[in-house]
Amino acid sequence: MHYNAKIRILAYFSFAMAFFLLGVNLYGLTQSLRPQGLSPDVLRFGEYDVTLDSNQLLEQIERRKNESKLEYARRLTHVYADGVAHVDWERYEPDKFNQRVPLWENFILFAMGHVSNIPEFERYHFSNPRKSIERGIGICGDASMTISSLLNEQGIQNEILTTPGHVMVEAQIDGHFYLLDGDFGVFLERGIDYYRKHPDEMVRAFRSQLGRTNDGEKLIATNIAEKGVTRWNGSKHFITKKYYFEKLAYPLKWIIPILLLVFSFIVLLKRPITLSVKNKKS
Repeated sequence: MHYNAKIRILAYFSFAMAFFLLGVNLYGLTQSLRPQGLSPDVLRFGEYDVTLDSNQLLEQIERRKNESKLEYARRLTHVYADGVAHVDWERYEPDKFNQRVPLWENFILFAMGHVSNIPEFERYHFSNPRKSIERGIGICGDASMTISSLLNEQGIQNEILTTPGHVMVEAQIDGHFYLLDGDFGVFLERGIDYYRKHPDEMVRAFRSQLGRTNDGEKLIATNIAEKGVTRWNGSKHFITKKYYFEKLAYPLKWIIPILLLVFSFIVLLKRPITLSVKNKKS
């Protein structure tokens, strides 16, 4: 096949692909990441699991006028837990609750979820706090990354803490340390060093705020006391490479089809180059 013909075929393919990807992206602007089917029977805390819809939660996470840093951190911990559904992360097929990023949300993350064989992409945890809130499902890691990012936006110093089986946030406000558990909606009045020495007080604080017992609080306190915690300086430190990959994936989902369009237009609007060889008379 002639070289020019091959290039033009590639240009037509690029145009079709660009048109498809732009169509998918534009369709995605009309969709919500919030999945259907979040009924009480699939939620950890049943009918009490979610009391705020995604729009209410997006409104509630904003810091109010004249609200102190401490008041904001306390309220944020509670409203996050009220607005995010607690589903068994490994139980359901990953597309059921948009754990795998849909094609219309981001085709790059979608592709990674299907071909990379990396579990973190198959059941994705957003580093972007507002994307995580829009989807409205999560576990302790999602809660901690979201809360940490929102605290950072308000200039509130914090670290993500991990212990076997759980993730929380420690915030420093006006020289005092506080523990924020957005997964359970529990705000603890002291820092991790105190509760590592006094695990029973952590258990009592959880039970007092939750109004129930035997919900994993004793295991959390025991692991902190016996195994300690690992500290992470925010989401970018916590998930590092995936944090930057997500940052790139969202602009690239528009840049890639635009570049494909530019390439196809350049080739298709350009007159084909005809090479001719004149026979020499001997």
